[in-house]
Amino acid sequence: MSRTGAMDRVRRCVDHAMILTSLLLLAWSAPVEDVVRGTAGAGRLIAAAAVVGAAATAVLLLARRRPLVQYVPVAAAVVLAGVRFGRDGQLSPGLTWLTLTVAAIILVRQFLGARANEGLVRDLTRQRAQLVRQAFRDPLTELGNRKLFMDHARDALADADDTMTAVILFDLDGFKEVNDTYGHTVGDELLRTAADRLTANVRTNDTVSRLGGDEFVVLLPRLVDDQIADTVANRILRDLAQPLTVGEAVLSIRASAGIAITRGSDVLVDEVLREADLALYQAKGEGKGVARRFDPAQFAAVEARRREEADLRRALDDGEFEVHYQPIVDLAGEHTVGVEALVRWNHPERGLVPPIAFLDMAESLGLLPRLGGWVLEEACRQAAAWQEQQPGFELNVNLSASQLSNPALVDEVRGVLERTGLPPSLLVLELTESVALVDLVESARVLGALKTLGVRIALDDFGTGFSSLSHLGTLPVDVVKIDKSFVQAMQETTGASVAEAVLQIARTFGLAPVAEGVEDAGQASRLRELECAQAQGYHFARPMPAGQLTELLTRQAALSA
Repeated sequence: MSRTGAMDRVRRCVDHAMILTSLLLLAWSAPVEDVVRGTAGAGRLIAAAAVVGAAATAVLLLARRRPLVQYVPVAAAVVLAGVRFGRDGQLSPGLTWLTLTVAAIILVRQFLGARANEGLVRDLTRQRAQLVRQAFRDPLTELGNRKLFMDHARDALADADDTMTAVILFDLDGFKEVNDTYGHTVGDELLRTAADRLTANVRTNDTVSRLGGDEFVVLLPRLVDDQIADTVANRILRDLAQPLTVGEAVLSIRASAGIAITRGSDVLVDEVLREADLALYQAKGEGKGVARRFDPAQFAAVEARRREEADLRRALDDGEFEVHYQPIVDLAGEHTVGVEALVRWNHPERGLVPPIAFLDMAESLGLLPRLGGWVLEEACRQAAAWQEQQPGFELNVNLSASQLSNPALVDEVRGVLERTGLPPSLLVLELTESVALVDLVESARVLGALKTLGVRIALDDFGTGFSSLSHLGTLPVDVVKIDKSFVQAMQETTGASVAEAVLQIARTFGLAPVAEGVEDAGQASRLRELECAQAQGYHFARPMPAGQLTELLTRQAALSA
C-alpha cells in the first residue's frame, strides 16, 4: 500500500473514533454512569451501546455524501460538556476523560489533515507541472511543440529592436516511405535522432520545436548578420544527412529547409512562418535536400496563383464559361463545313480570357473533366440546332488527358449524344499526339470504344508529338490536323516539303487532313495546290460566339442559294 493510501486509512479510523467518542459524550447521563460503574444491569448497557452504535452508523452514512456532517456530533459534544460544567461546577471523572479524549482526537485529526493537505498540495503541484510540460512539449522528441514555438517567437519579435529574427522550417524528405518500409518504431527513432541533431546545432537561447509529423522549426532571435541563418540551416542539413543505424536498417535523414528573416518587431509570427513555408516549398521544388530563403517575388506569384485557382473554381460554379466556335472550311469553295468548339472564360473583371491562360491550371486542379464535359454537351446541343440550317454540319471537340483517362468517358459521350440528339457521325473528338502517346495501348482501347458510338477521332497538332507511323496504325484515327507551324513555314522550301510529306502520310493511311493556323491567302492557295481539302485559321475566321456563327451560316446559305 502506498504512503498516501495508508494515511487515508488512518485518517478514516480517527474520524470514526472521533464520531463514536462524541456520541458517547452526548449520551452521557446518570444511567450511563451507573453502567460504567457497574451498578446497572447488562440490559441497560446493551441498550446504551445500541443507541450509540445506531447514531454512529447514521452519521457515517450521511458523512459519505456530506463530509461536514461528521463534525456535528463533535461540536455538539463539546458544547454539551461546557454547559454541564457551567451548571454543575464540575464534571464526573468519566465525563472528564471522554471530553479529554474528544479533544485529543480532534488534535490528532487536525494534525493528520494538515499532513494530508501538504501531500495534496505536493500532488497538485506535481500534476500542474506535468500538465504545463504536456502543453508545451512534444512527447516523442521532448522538443517544444507548436504552442511553445509561437510563444517564444512572439517574445523574440517583441524584443527584436533593430536586430533580425530568423525562422527555419525543416521537413524530412521521404519520411513516409521510411514508415511504410521499416515501420513506425523506426520512424519514431528517426524523429528523435533528427530532434537531437537539430538541438546540437543551435545556440542555447534558440528554440527548436516539432510542429507535427516530420516538420521541425528553429527560431533564431536577435541576429546581427542574416548569413547566420543560412549557415545554421546548411549545417543542420549536413548533420541530418549523416547515416543513422536503427536496428538492422541504415538510414540517411535527408531534409529540406525554408528560411524567413525579418528585422524589427513590426511583423506577426504567422507571417514569418508562412514565408518560411513558401521557401520550404521552393526548396522541395528544386530537388529537395537544400535550404532556400523566402523570395518575395515567388511569394507574390504563389499568392496570385492561389487567387487564380480560387477564381477558377468560382467561375465554374457561377457559369462564367462560354463556348466559341472557329469555322473549318472547305478549301475548294471556302465555305464553312464544320467548327471546332473552343472554351472561353468570360471573367467579370478581366473580360474574355483565352484557354491558354487557364486550361493548364484547370487540368492541375482536376477541373477539366467537369469543364470538358460541360463544353461537350453545350457544343453538341448547339451543333444539333445548326443541323436545321446546314444538314451534315460537323462539330470538333477537344479531349484533355484527364478526360481520356476517365473510365466513364464513353458513357458520358453516349449520354450527351442521346440528350442533345446530335448524330454521332457529326461529332469529331480531338486529342493531341502528346496526350494519346502517354499510354498508347490504353488510348487505343478508349478511342476504339468511342468509335463504337459512331463518332470520329482526330489527331491534333499532327507531326509535333514525335509520333511514328506505327502509332497511326495503332490508334483508330479518322482525321489528322496538320500543325500550324508546318502551314506557316510553307513559304520556305523545306516548310512546304514538310507539309506535303504530312499530307502524303495522311493519304497513305486513309486519313482526312485538316490544316490549322492558315493566316493568309498565300497559305490557303498553297494548300489547295497540295490538295488539302479542309483548313481553319484567322484567314477564314476567328473563333466566335454561337450567335455570330449562326449569322455566318445564314449569309453563306443566302449566297449559295
